Amino acid sequence: MAQPVLCAGVNAVAGDPLAPLLDLPGVREAVAAARDAVAEVHKHPTNRRGWPTTAAEASVRAARASAALDGGAVDIPPGGEVTDPVLAGALRVAESIGHLLTTWERAPLQALARMHVLAAADLVPAGHADELGRPRPGEEIAARLNLLAQVVAGGTSAPGLVVAAVVHGELLSLTPFGTADGVVARAAARLAAISSGLDPKGLAVPEVEYLRRPDEYRSAAAGFAAGDPEGVAGWLRYCGKAMETGAREARSIADSVRV
Repeated sequence: MAQPVLCAGVNAVAGDPLAPLLDLPGVREAVAAARDAVAEVHKHPTNRRGWPTTAAEASVRAARASAALDGGAVDIPPGGEVTDPVLAGALRVAESIGHLLTTWERAPLQALARMHVLAAADLVPAGHADELGRPRPGEEIAARLNLLAQVVAGGTSAPGLVVAAVVHGELLSLTPFGTADGVVARAAARLAAISSGLDPKGLAVPEVEYLRRPDEYRSAAAGFAAGDPEGVAGWLRYCGKAMETGAREARSIADSVRV
């Protein structure tokens, strides 16, 4: 069985486990295309002044798509009262992103724990609230989460797309909490894209690509989880394509807003 991506990277390049990923086929091109697409939408006239409005809409769209991928409702009821537990959790997490940014950059595991509390609050059985925010037991889970945290907190010089994709893929494959892991993984990827400077205002909505083609999303994620170079490269390229789609979604949001 192939090693988890971060563990293999540590063995290959001490100090920067993500460095080897840039040399995988098509990854540099995917990084450049995603970076350019997101940078262009940040220049949209609406986003120069009205980006808080467009970012808020992007966040809601991302949460709805993320919830639907995990079997939750996609539509917010007309009255605004969300009763679907998966969607409610995804929306709570989305609302917390801005507040968690500093924590994510300094103490990523604390941010992940908080996101899980918000995402899974309505999903754990009665009497099991103490499970919220706590990773499942196991040495491998603890070791991989700690390594991921080290990378997020400054342990790599890799481009933002690579960091966000690895965060996303690692959390999907590891399922560290056992509930709401998909919602947490996608929200963590948004945090990584913002904190790395790839999408500093949180305008892109790559989640729409995942939802439109869920089989492709899951297949690409499985390739990453397998840990072989071909599968990892495929996931990184896929995440780049999703970010380009997310930038187009961001442009449609900006086009619809007048500030």
